[in-house]
This record gives sequence, structure tokens and C-alpha cells, in this order.
Amino acid sequence: MEPCAFCAVVADPDRARVVHEDAHTVAFFPLTPATWGHTLVVPRAHSADLWEMTGAEVGRLMDAVLTVGGILRSVLAPEGMNVINSAGRAATQTVFHTHVHLLPRHSGDAMGDFWPPRQAPRDEAALDGLAERLRAAGLSSGR
Repeated sequence: MEPCAFCAVVADPDRARVVHEDAHTVAFFPLTPATWGHTLVVPRAHSADLWEMTGAEVGRLMDAVLTVGGILRSVLAPEGMNVINSAGRAATQTVFHTHVHLLPRHSGDAMGDFWPPRQAPRDEAALDGLAERLRAAGLSSGR
């Protein structure tokens, strides 16, 4: 099993440019930033993705995301900010330690648009059915 790069940063913060840390999280710049100020926020405890974490652990991670995002907004004054979490290979996760990307954004920055263009209308009845199935599952899941 390959060692976890983010666990290595948690264990030795001098391995990265740490910009914030608390008892539960560490925030640092990635080696290859997508935008100026791009920051990763990771939990100190290893988990592959959000679904391996408890609600309390996710809450602490999101508290840190809000704190670090607020600091980035204060210092860099971006026009916007992407907050991204990818879970699983199909979602482009490459480091399997839960992390949240904060990407300060400015019009015309190098990152560009990444959402697909709006497509033709979809089957509204099928979307209504999916929404109903999700609501029903949510009622029984306990979350």
C-alpha cells in the first residue's frame, strides 16, 4: 500500500506550505495549484472520503473550510471561490485522503470554465421520479 501524501503532511507540516491548522485539520497549498491561493483543507485523521467520516468529523472539516475560505476572501478579495470535494476515481479523486479544495477565482483566470454547457431539456418526468426516490430514501436513511 502506497503511503498517504496528506497523512505525511499532517505528520510533518514542514513538508508543505501550511496556511492554517487546528486540532482537527490542516490547510496547505497543493504542489500544483489551479489558481492563485488554491488551498487544500484535510482532516488530521485519515479517511478516504467524506462517507468514511462521522457527521461530527465532517462538521469540523467544514468549519475549517469556512475559516480558511474566509481568510482567503479577506486576503485575496477574489470575485468568487470554488469549494470542491471529489470522492472516488470517477469523480477525479487522486489522493485518497478526504480533502476539500478552495479555489479563489477571478474572471478570466487560467482555470477557465469546467462545468459542461447547458444541454437540451431532459426528461422532466424521469427527473421528478428520481427526486421522489431520493426524498423517500432520505426519510429512511436516518441521515
